[in-house]
Amino acid sequence: MSEKANKAVENHKSFYSCSASVLCAFADEAGMSEQEARAAAAPFAGGRMGKCGAVLAAEYVLSKRFPDSADEKLAAFEKEFTDMNRSVICLELKGALTGSPLRSCRGCVTDAAEILERMCSE
Repeated sequence: MSEKANKAVENHKSFYSCSASVLCAFADEAGMSEQEARAAAAPFAGGRMGKCGAVLAAEYVLSKRFPDSADEKLAAFEKEFTDMNRSVICLELKGALTGSPLRSCRGCVTDAAEILERMCSE
């Protein structure tokens, strides 16, 4: 696992929300402190905005890191995440409506962080 992806997983193991786990691990890429990142991630946590919080946090970083090509980056990120997990929607990933989870929260944090780290280094 890559360095920042590992940090995101460690954050999640330390009871950060899915969104804070990713955004705090990539705070420098978004041009903010970890404290600012944790506050910025709060509205994304727990699928409150429909999408997986880890996905929303990664998309936030991509928007900050690549403002001139954000739409392309976000579309590429969502496609890759969806190809891996069949959805970016929190309730679908958790299996809340079907009883069959597609991916665990920790798995979503891992996948989002690994994709994000690769995209930030390209």
